[in-house]
Amino acid sequence: METREENPKASASIPRNPRLPVPRKVAVLGATGSIGKSALDVIARAGGDFEVVLLSACSNREGLAEAARAWPGSALVLCGEPGGRELLLARVADCGAEITVNGISGAAGLEPSMAALEAGCDLALANKETLVMAGELVMRRAREKNARVIPVDSEHSAVFALIEAHGRDAVDEIILTASGGPFRNSSLAEMENARPEDALAHPTWNMGAKISIDSASMANKGLEVIEAARLFGFPPEKIKVVVHPQSVVHSMIRMRDGAVYAQLSRPDMRLPIRAALYHGRGETRPADFGRLEFDRLTLEFFPPDTRKFPLLALAYEAAEKGGLYPCAYNAANEAAVAAYLSGRIGFLDIARVTGYIVEGDWGAEPADVAQVMEADARARALAEDAAREAARKRA
Repeated sequence: METREENPKASASIPRNPRLPVPRKVAVLGATGSIGKSALDVIARAGGDFEVVLLSACSNREGLAEAARAWPGSALVLCGEPGGRELLLARVADCGAEITVNGISGAAGLEPSMAALEAGCDLALANKETLVMAGELVMRRAREKNARVIPVDSEHSAVFALIEAHGRDAVDEIILTASGGPFRNSSLAEMENARPEDALAHPTWNMGAKISIDSASMANKGLEVIEAARLFGFPPEKIKVVVHPQSVVHSMIRMRDGAVYAQLSRPDMRLPIRAALYHGRGETRPADFGRLEFDRLTLEFFPPDTRKFPLLALAYEAAEKGGLYPCAYNAANEAAVAAYLSGRIGFLDIARVTGYIVEGDWGAEPADVAQVMEADARARALAEDAAREAARKRA
């Protein structure tokens, strides 16, 4: 599906900020998902500071058409249709966007990220798999094309801003916060029998199914550790995780002198999206979301329990080994999560399947994205076999 829709609706009633240059052209990939919807809400509130030139979705034709009605002239791509993936890559390359918001879920987001960078476009990255799978290749291409990779994950957005404010050389370690998910206080026996609807019930964030399951297993935090290592150039041992159930402190940095600086706000993905869109643009208009009030505010912090959440420890191992280990970790986890959501395996089988795959030899350093995608497919197939075996044992 590719089309353009004209509609006089939208945010024209909000005057454009006269202190900014002409509207910045934006592509929003995964426009019907939680990140995409939040991005479009931020843009709608920006009063003409941005112009949407491309919208994509996987299979939600109706949702994509609805989004397009608000954005005159935007190109539309339904990439789940035959030929849709190739069409998306072509449109990302030629749509003229100055910044691409990549809210695509999973490994499918890697090639669109690379297409945006190849076009010299800044990348507002919510697709953490891009850096987990091919971080060195991605960051090298960004440098070569003089394009910026600006994180949209709330944790990495916080670290990005803190490092910009204080200077990377003064930072001793990064501290990522984790909500702990819905099973923070559950026993292993309860987690063994957890239904998908239990795992999807995140206590503080409203997210898509895959990331919600990853939050419940803490695989999401493991992916974020790998992402932070690739994005900021810190070794895994200098990236710590602390459980913070309130999700108010989004991340911290510890300085070489021992001081700790933190970024706090209400848990609202529009804040890091907005920060990415306006990055490097100077003054922005005030926002009416995310403001934190300190009356009755309680902040708690706990160490993560890697016995209950082995996927976090496994991510550190993958990050330390490097090569294609992070790619295999991500692919195996994606396949296992899909098997869990379809009712074929149990919740704790996600970690068992992923751990089994990562035990293999994934030490090769990829020379290009094609090799990364080949390893992704191979790890995914092995994980499918392991999931079938786990399902047979449960039967």
